[in-house]
Amino acid sequence: MCARAEVKATVGDISNDGNLNMAQVQTSRKGFCSVRHGLAFILHICNFLILTQQMNLSIAIPAMVNNTALLSSPNASTERPPTDSQDNWKETLKEFKAVAPMYDWSPEIQGIILSSLNYGSFLAPIPSGYVAGVFGAKYLVGAGMFISSVLTLFIPLATDAGVTLLIVLRIVQGIAQVMVTTSQYSIWVKWAPPLERSQLVTIAMSGSVVGSFVILLIGGLLCQTIGWPYIFYIFGGIGCACSFLWFPLVYDDPVNHPFISTGERDYIVCSLAQQDCSADWSLPVMAMIKSLPLWGILVSYFSEFWLFHILMAYIPTYINTVLQANLRDSGILSALPFVVGSMCIILGGLLADFLLSRKILRLITIRKLFTAVGVIFSSLLCVSLPSVSSSHITTMAFLVLSSAFSSLCEAGSLVNILDIAPRYVGFLRGLSQVFSLISGAISPTVTGIFLSQDSEFGWRNVFLLSAAINISGLVFYLIFGQAEVQDWAKEQTFTQF
Repeated sequence: MCARAEVKATVGDISNDGNLNMAQVQTSRKGFCSVRHGLAFILHICNFLILTQQMNLSIAIPAMVNNTALLSSPNASTERPPTDSQDNWKETLKEFKAVAPMYDWSPEIQGIILSSLNYGSFLAPIPSGYVAGVFGAKYLVGAGMFISSVLTLFIPLATDAGVTLLIVLRIVQGIAQVMVTTSQYSIWVKWAPPLERSQLVTIAMSGSVVGSFVILLIGGLLCQTIGWPYIFYIFGGIGCACSFLWFPLVYDDPVNHPFISTGERDYIVCSLAQQDCSADWSLPVMAMIKSLPLWGILVSYFSEFWLFHILMAYIPTYINTVLQANLRDSGILSALPFVVGSMCIILGGLLADFLLSRKILRLITIRKLFTAVGVIFSSLLCVSLPSVSSSHITTMAFLVLSSAFSSLCEAGSLVNILDIAPRYVGFLRGLSQVFSLISGAISPTVTGIFLSQDSEFGWRNVFLLSAAINISGLVFYLIFGQAEVQDWAKEQTFTQF
């Protein structure tokens, strides 16, 4: 705190010389070759790796499970595929046999294994965000990244040891991954100047979408060529290496960073001088509960992630069943919306900051405009999908455009927490993630019910319900959303938690 006070005093002295101050600010704001943009790129890589580690078992499990083998113990490894399989399937199984064991897991066991990653997710976000807000995110994010990566390396060994151990490992891994995805928001409280907040956050968060693209694109290929264990060894090993680089390169506060230039440090501190971001153990719980702007953001998280989780879970199925694509092409086509979405997330953040820095639009107008465009157009495109299912090109174009438009919400309501309550952004990020997880737990289940009850109009009903939920959340946000720091988020006396 003393160091930060010294920097503020220095900034005040510099401000007395307007020319010097403006020169330093302009120099600090130019280009992407800055420590803060480097931090955004590091977090981009972290989110990329966390997403690949979340999805790698979903990609690998078809190669791990021998559906044609005779029933044996639930974790028994098979030596070879049966001789009565179809020729093409037999060849694939021979490849797997040569490089990796296979297991006789029933669909029920597979479902438990895949969903076990989420068992601890509902409990971890709020404590992780709260601790990161008080103590800083550096060690929480780094530890979460390291634990998740090490456990990824041990998944092949855990499968041999038994299903129970694998499920326990996945539960712990899910908690570690939530530590990374939740805690990182606290870093931007002291690193993101208001005029660059959207672009820095979207650069970091786009790593998750890039991870989806990469794992869908090459995950199956890795399983078929060198064996399914290597999908865990590769991404787990890269994650461990990045964890060791994280600790010496990342700092919670630019004031303490040893490599940052004086000009950039002063620019960041000066731009955040009016923002109260001091850590506090107390939480204004009652004020938060009564805050309609906060509820607008939380409702947006629930409604916008409803469609996102459906697409994450069912895009391969939709392409495979509706477009009649084979498994190889289905994986490639499923990856296209995510790579386009990742680019649009970054472009949306840059555009939002451009409009704000040129004073073309007010901050709240930018947040609501980007949210409205993202929700309305993505909903319309998804609702139109059943009517264009006869055209493969049009269907893929609609899916890609839907992902592109929905990514604009990252520069809209999804980053709005940093605007209204920077002091409690860690805790509120965890709270918002709980809402997105609840949405993710409900929406795939509802989708499965619709598809099983009505095979002809199932997808139409799924997209209509998603659009209705999205539009309802948008209307709530447009009415109650704000971008000013709330009174309860300022330093004052309140009922403690």
